[in-house]
Amino acid sequence: MKNFTINNPTILHFGKDVLYELPKALNEYGKNILLIYGKGSVVKNGYYQKVINLLEDFNVFEYSGIKPNPVIKDVEKAVKVGIENKIDAILALGGGSVIDTAKTVAVSIPENLNPWDVVKMNMVPKKSLPVIAVLTLAATGTEMNPYAVIQNSETNEKIGFGFPIMFPKHSFIDPEYTFTVPEDYTAYGIVDIIAHAFENFFGKGNSPLADRFVASIVKEAMYFAPLVLGEPDNYDYRANILLQSTCALNGITSYGKAGGDWGVHSAGHILSLLYDMPHGATLSVVYPAWFKLQKERNSERLSRLAELIFDNPNVDKFITDLENFFISINSPINLKSEGFSESEKDVILQMMKQNKVNGNNYQLSEVDYSDLINLMFG
Repeated sequence: MKNFTINNPTILHFGKDVLYELPKALNEYGKNILLIYGKGSVVKNGYYQKVINLLEDFNVFEYSGIKPNPVIKDVEKAVKVGIENKIDAILALGGGSVIDTAKTVAVSIPENLNPWDVVKMNMVPKKSLPVIAVLTLAATGTEMNPYAVIQNSETNEKIGFGFPIMFPKHSFIDPEYTFTVPEDYTAYGIVDIIAHAFENFFGKGNSPLADRFVASIVKEAMYFAPLVLGEPDNYDYRANILLQSTCALNGITSYGKAGGDWGVHSAGHILSLLYDMPHGATLSVVYPAWFKLQKERNSERLSRLAELIFDNPNVDKFITDLENFFISINSPINLKSEGFSESEKDVILQMMKQNKVNGNNYQLSEVDYSDLINLMFG
C-alpha cells in the first residue's frame, strides 16, 4: 500500500432544497459574483432563475455559453469579465464542463495568468478565487476534487490538470436539479462514473479496500442506471447516481494508491477533440477496447476486477458483460456503429501521437495506438 494524505476541503451540501444555504456560503467571500453557466438548459429548466432569486443581495456578473467539451477561449473571455468587474467569487451553475471552466478561471484571475499556461502546468498558480458549484449533472465528480479538463481547438489539445487550490469551497447538490437531464446525457454520465472508478482501480499500489470501493460504486451505478433512465424524475434514483458520481472521484477510490492510470480518458479525449463526441460516449467506446488490449498483459488485475463486479474472474466474460451493459443504456461500444469510416483511423492515430496519449501506469506504444484504434472500431 502506498502512503497517502487525505485532505478534501470542499464543503458538500447534499439534498433537497440545500440551495437555500447558497447566500450564506457566498457571503463568506464578498458581494461581486461571477456566475458561469452553459448554453441554455439551466435557463430553460428554471434553475438559473432559482439561483438568481437567491442572489438579490449580490452584484452578479455573468458569463454563459459553456459547451459540453469546454474550450480555452471561453476561459479567457470569462477571466477578462472577472478582472474587469473585480470579482470576489465564482459561482458555477451546471455540470462538469461549467465547473471545470470556473476552476480554471478562478486560478487565472488573481495573478492575471495566461489560462492556457495554467492548463499546460507551465505556471503554478499561487492563488485562487473561491469557487462555489451548483451541480446539475451526475458525471465528472469535479464538484469535490481539484481537477479540470480543458481543450484548445487551435493547438488540438485536450488536457486534464489540477492544483490543490482548485477544490471548490462549497458544492451544492440538489437531486431535483438533475431531473431534466436528457436520457442520453444521463447514460453518458453513468459511464463517466464507472470510468473514473476503473481508472483508480488501475492505479499503482495494493489497496484491497479501495478496490472494493471501486467495485461498489460500479455495481451501484449499474444497478441504478436502468431505474433512473426509466424514471428520470425519481428523487432517490437521481440522489444515488449523484452520490456515486461524487465518490468515484473525491479521492476515496485512490486511498493507498499512487493515483489512477487515466490512459482511457487520454484516448477518449481524442474523440472529443476531433469529433466533439460526448465525453461519456468516448469512454464506453474506449474501455472495452482497452480491456481487450490489456487482457493478456494485465490478466491478474482484470480478473480481480471481473470477480469483484460480476462474481466471475473470466476476463472475456467481464468485457462482454460490460459491453452489454453499455448497450443496454444506449451508450456506444465501438465507432463503426456510430457511423465512423475506416478512413478516420489514420486521423485518430495521428492525433493520438500528437497528444502523446498514454496512461500513468500502463504505457502505450505507437503500435498499441493502432491496435487500440482497430479494437475501438469493433
